[in-house]
Amino acid sequence: MHDDFDHEEMPGLPKRPPKGEEILWQGRPDAWALAKSALALPWVAGYFFVLSAWRFVSVVDMMPLHQSIGATVPVVVLGAICCALLWLVAFIQARATVYTLTTRRVVMRVGAALTLTLNLPYSKIASADLDLRKDGSGSIALSLLGETRLGYLVLWPHVRPWQFRTAPSLRCIPDAQHVADILSDAAETEVNTPQVSQAMHAIPAE
Repeated sequence: MHDDFDHEEMPGLPKRPPKGEEILWQGRPDAWALAKSALALPWVAGYFFVLSAWRFVSVVDMMPLHQSIGATVPVVVLGAICCALLWLVAFIQARATVYTLTTRRVVMRVGAALTLTLNLPYSKIASADLDLRKDGSGSIALSLLGETRLGYLVLWPHVRPWQFRTAPSLRCIPDAQHVADILSDAAETEVNTPQVSQAMHAIPAE
């Protein structure tokens, strides 16, 4: 099976994790869920359905049935093209994305045209909010500590929608509850692990 990141030393990561850091989970957005959630595909399809119906009803009394249908076809075709383009964008975005959870951080490899790798240590994450869907897919939005500012348009669609402050998000991932549990356990373990530093002391000469 072909993978977009076969050429990388470690798929989804700029380099191999340092000694002591382990990869716990890797995944991508589900393309169909991304098209529905981030690109509003059902709403666009519904809009063109209503537009097509209105077009047909408005002309059916003025011309024969076959001509009424013919007058409606261009609207239907336009709607199909728009929906196909939205699906294509979602598919490309999903294929270009790799989310990674390690024992120390969240890594987001995103961007179809301009690739960006975002490293988020657990110590910099204030909270993680799970938006779970009925089909088990969902998104995990990460609120960051401090004054860290990220560009909304640079990260879109991998952000929490309709928020003033950009919150990077693992969007539309399958089995989101399981992934959220992994993230929660890893973050709690990492943050609560004491950091031990070794100080060098000079030994006085006798």
